[in-house]
Amino acid sequence: MRSVLLIGLGRFGRHIARKLNDLGHEVMAVDSDEDRVNAVLPYVTNAQIGDSTNRDLLASLGVRNFDVCIVAIGDNFQNSLETTDLLKELGARKVIARASRGVQEKFLLRNGADEVVYPEKQLAAWTAIRCASAYILDYIELDANYSIFELSVPEKWAGKSVLQLDLRKKYGINILGFRRNGTLDMCVLPDSILAPEDSVLVLGPDKAVQKCLRL
Repeated sequence: MRSVLLIGLGRFGRHIARKLNDLGHEVMAVDSDEDRVNAVLPYVTNAQIGDSTNRDLLASLGVRNFDVCIVAIGDNFQNSLETTDLLKELGARKVIARASRGVQEKFLLRNGADEVVYPEKQLAAWTAIRCASAYILDYIELDANYSIFELSVPEKWAGKSVLQLDLRKKYGINILGFRRNGTLDMCVLPDSILAPEDSVLVLGPDKAVQKCLRL
């Protein structure tokens, strides 16, 4: 369990609060809007109404004690930038900040953000990849070259074993696991058979997966 300071409770921030709550983490939420604060009360450990650009407010929260501070402000970039800068000045261990444009990402990193999330850019990439093939069910980018894909089993793979497909030798792709009847099975053996109703998790270079699926 980790302790998280979440600043900014718009739609993006509320989704983060709910997911952190599902994962069992302790969340301190802050926003200047009382309605937004009230809306997340069921999902957070504590919440406070206040201006995150106020140094005294942030200092009173003890930012050094949180494992990570997330700046999820989306409607005022100046406030996001100032908040990020103040958090680092006050000794925050790790600051993750939201950007909505490329230039914002650069400024946030220069002002002390350890990581920047760019939801629109990341969702656009996910959507483009997801729609590139009827077989792609989900997609997680690991770096500029490698990703994990969840694929519905192509007809030409159905009924064949991992050894028969030999995706590693042919394409440099590794099968990590299967999803069967809603359950993830990570025990992959050479004689594991791919059923038509399965989905399969594969890891490999994006171009190799594209070539394999003939995108």
